[in-house]
Amino acid sequence: MGAVPEGTFVTVCGFSAYRGIEPFNIGARFMCQKEPNNPHDDEAIRVMDESGVTIGYLANGGSTRANGTLSASRVYDRVGSLFVIEVWFTTRTKVLIKKITVSDLLLFYN
Repeated sequence: MGAVPEGTFVTVCGFSAYRGIEPFNIGARFMCQKEPNNPHDDEAIRVMDESGVTIGYLANGGSTRANGTLSASRVYDRVGSLFVIEVWFTTRTKVLIKKITVSDLLLFYN
C-alpha cells in the first residue's frame, strides 16, 4: 500500500475517557503511535499529547468514525510507527484530523 493521500481525514475517538475535547484545539498537532499489541484492536493507533500520554485513538469502527473519514485500519499500513496529525474540525463527540507530512514533524518539536 502507498502513503496516505494528501488531504485524507481520520477521526479521533475515545478522548472522553482521557482528557476530553480540551486538548483538541483547531490546528493543534499530536503524535500518533501504532499499538500492534493492543488487546482490543491489533490495528490500534493511539493519539498522544506532548508528554507521550494517551489522549485518544484513531477511530476504527463505523459508529466512532465520522462520515467521509478513513478508519485506523485503512491507514495502518500506510503510515510509520509514529506520525503527526493536525486537528481540523471538532464536534462534541468527534475530532477530525489530517495526517501531516514528515517535514512537519520538525515543527511539532519547535
